[in-house]
Amino acid sequence: MLDKKASRQMERRLTQALTDACETAKPLLPGFAWLTHLVDYRRFPDSLRVVWVFETQDDLARALKGDGRRRMRELTEAALFEADVEVGNIDAHLDADSEEECRRVHGGDWERRLSVLERH
Repeated sequence: MLDKKASRQMERRLTQALTDACETAKPLLPGFAWLTHLVDYRRFPDSLRVVWVFETQDDLARALKGDGRRRMRELTEAALFEADVEVGNIDAHLDADSEEECRRVHGGDWERRLSVLERH
């Protein structure tokens, strides 16, 4: 568990490192749109989830079928290393989704969609 000051500092480091990973990924992963992270600093780093978002379900499926999953894992690992975050199994902290599926299931409401992930 991190105190408030440490949580704010970690949030800044994570945001910067994951922004760098996002920009690196855009030309490497066709259909990749953006990424975000979810975290409860009372349960850090166990609660950390990095969500990679693609434009369509087809884009997501192609990425997961090809080497996209490996690239997402490598970029996430590099970002977490840069932010000085240690996690055991990186795959337990990765999720992938699509804009298309969010529109279909949650009417494009990412806050609501991500809150479902956050509880898991």
